[in-house]
Amino acid sequence: MSLLELQGVSKRFGGLMANQDVSFSVDAGQIVGLIGPNGAGKTTAFNCVAGFYAPSAGEIRLAGQVISGLPPEACARAGVGRTFQVARTFTSMTACENVMAGALLRTRRVSAARDEAMQWLAFVRLDAFADKPAGSMTISEQRRLAVARALAIAPKLLLMDEVMAGLNPTEVREMVAVVQAIRERGIACLIVEHVLEGIMPIADRIVVLDRGLKIADGTPAEVSRDPHVIHAYLGDE
Repeated sequence: MSLLELQGVSKRFGGLMANQDVSFSVDAGQIVGLIGPNGAGKTTAFNCVAGFYAPSAGEIRLAGQVISGLPPEACARAGVGRTFQVARTFTSMTACENVMAGALLRTRRVSAARDEAMQWLAFVRLDAFADKPAGSMTISEQRRLAVARALAIAPKLLLMDEVMAGLNPTEVREMVAVVQAIRERGIACLIVEHVLEGIMPIADRIVVLDRGLKIADGTPAEVSRDPHVIHAYLGDE
């Protein structure tokens, strides 16, 4: 049984079908990239998994438990962590306090949450900035901070929404190293990404959406040769 299973998931907004009959899975400890042109429905699928949207049809399971239709906090307690396309931090709080906010989902002891936060800050190489206000951190640092906060809830599955966007090549390599370290801990990652040179070398599988439909699902090598994918990204030329 896969860790995450989407079966025939559709999401409609009025007359717009953002996702249509989308099915794919993510195994434990696996990195799966979710790619596609702008407007393909990637973030909508993410939001259905994370509980921000209830699917109009279909079912989503995490470790065998139906989570489709649950609110975000219930999905988080079930084991879904996520980051956002624009890093969302509590700007007036320190880096440590930001990560503690995630840890407090599982413990009411502030001291335990602080210890947990420091461990995850070290994991993403931000422990030296523990007392720095999040609002004064660089984009790269804020993205890693958001990852640390999501990890602090002890997820089985981490949803990462364009964590490499806007980063320079050195910062992309740093984020790639973080993602690989997450996999080594047995945490599965589903990653929406436009920086293909960041996701292609590390993904076990790639799922491609276009206009709300799944058009490809395979290894990075298989997907990069798929004529439907080439057409979706590059057009007829």
